[in-house]
Amino acid sequence: MVAKVAIVTGANSGMGLETTIGLVNKNVKVIMLCRSKIRGEAALQKVKAITGKENVDLMLCDLSSIKSIDDFVATFSSKYHHLDLLINNAGVVTIKRQETVDGFEMMLGVNHLGHFHLTNQLLEALKASAAARIVIVSSGAHKWGKIDFSDPFFKKSFNVAKGYGRSKLANLLFMKGLHERVAHTNVTVNALHPGAVATNIGVDRETGFGGKVVKLLVPFFKTAEQGAETAIYLATSADVEGISGEYFIDKKKAPVSKRASDPQLIEHFWRWSIDQTTL
Repeated sequence: MVAKVAIVTGANSGMGLETTIGLVNKNVKVIMLCRSKIRGEAALQKVKAITGKENVDLMLCDLSSIKSIDDFVATFSSKYHHLDLLINNAGVVTIKRQETVDGFEMMLGVNHLGHFHLTNQLLEALKASAAARIVIVSSGAHKWGKIDFSDPFFKKSFNVAKGYGRSKLANLLFMKGLHERVAHTNVTVNALHPGAVATNIGVDRETGFGGKVVKLLVPFFKTAEQGAETAIYLATSADVEGISGEYFIDKKKAPVSKRASDPQLIEHFWRWSIDQTTL
């Protein structure tokens, strides 16, 4: 019996690491997709030590770079002929406006456009699976998110809350648009809100700024392990077999904002995303 193959983005810490551990314990072959080789290798050894299993691998990819994504997909395709599970987990929060190497505002660039391009490039591998599942980690922050096509990358005025909300709304618009496109295939796609989770998402990756705030909030938030439960559920449970195009909170279907379910916005945003990622 061929083991299921999964990719987890942002797998070296927080919910990504816990999702990896959960899947490896279910005998899924997990590819940890990480930006940093040093942090990725440390996390890889941690997963092996915790699970006592070897069905886990590390591959490098910077989701803020279209070229890096293309290079990863080429490497993956040379090693694997199918993909069963894709967990789009990685996310960033930037206090100040930053840009990716391709000129995208960092949060929309990584949280949405990087995953959008990665997923589309992996669709053939997913379709080669008997029954593939895509799981997108969004957030309740999508409810205050708005898409401004006249200034999508906040060049005029940046606000961290608006930027994060926009990127999380983008996750759901992507999920809904992808659902329509894979509706008659063996691929399903769902999204989730993990709850308020104490992770390093808001900690500056270069300076460590924000780390003390995270430590103060830990007693009031879910642990990363608890936050990963719904992602693991959507990836593996028989309860959601064949279910697609839905948004989940605590393993239950939940409503999305009106914007996130607007058919015209979903299609317009899909076409815009294609234009941005076709470099």
